[in-house]
Amino acid sequence: MPALPHPALVLVTDLARAPAGADAEAWLADRVAAAVDGGVNVVQLREGQLDTPHRSELAARLREAIGGRALLFVNRDIAAARAAGADGVHLPADMSVATVRSEVRAMLLISCAVHGVDDAQRAARDGAHLLVAGTVFPSASHPGGPTLGVAGLRAICDAVRLPVIAIGGITPHNAFDAIAAGASGVAAIGALLDAPDTTDAARRLRAAVERAVRVGPCV
Repeated sequence: MPALPHPALVLVTDLARAPAGADAEAWLADRVAAAVDGGVNVVQLREGQLDTPHRSELAARLREAIGGRALLFVNRDIAAARAAGADGVHLPADMSVATVRSEVRAMLLISCAVHGVDDAQRAARDGAHLLVAGTVFPSASHPGGPTLGVAGLRAICDAVRLPVIAIGGITPHNAFDAIAAGASGVAAIGALLDAPDTTDAARRLRAAVERAVRVGPCV
């Protein structure tokens, strides 16, 4: 089983962000490759609208684009993750970590979305390997929704002994705060996929994360 890189910089996919008229999957594969060029070391294939065969094909295409330079997680779909040779599966907070853990055994890393301390402790107890905590900052993906803020993120990081990835409104300006709160990495969607230059955007996020790691967590 692969180890989660530290610090982790995660790109979460979203085909809906492809320009009108574009081949969305080709666009996404190009964006993923560019993001990895800039320092992304984990790619999370979301795309819940796809069926398993289609998701498997897209995962395999992204794995080729990654070229062994980053880990690949597939949301929810264990069969697609296995078929594509992915490194892990990412679960929503309402999906049983314990059930998935018994199914995948030591074959895949298990990432779990959490929204508070209770979620985090439950996922850790049930066998998750890492947590994705959010929404941390106001986000275009969840406009007007509740946010954890830095204090909520810190509470989650303090409550578990697992790597915690911060997601939601992550930018180069606040990635430092997320790492300083105890996160082992950050995840982004729009900050990478919507950027005019995805490689440059990834480099700037990577630089913010690396700077925070060098400084160390705030207490």
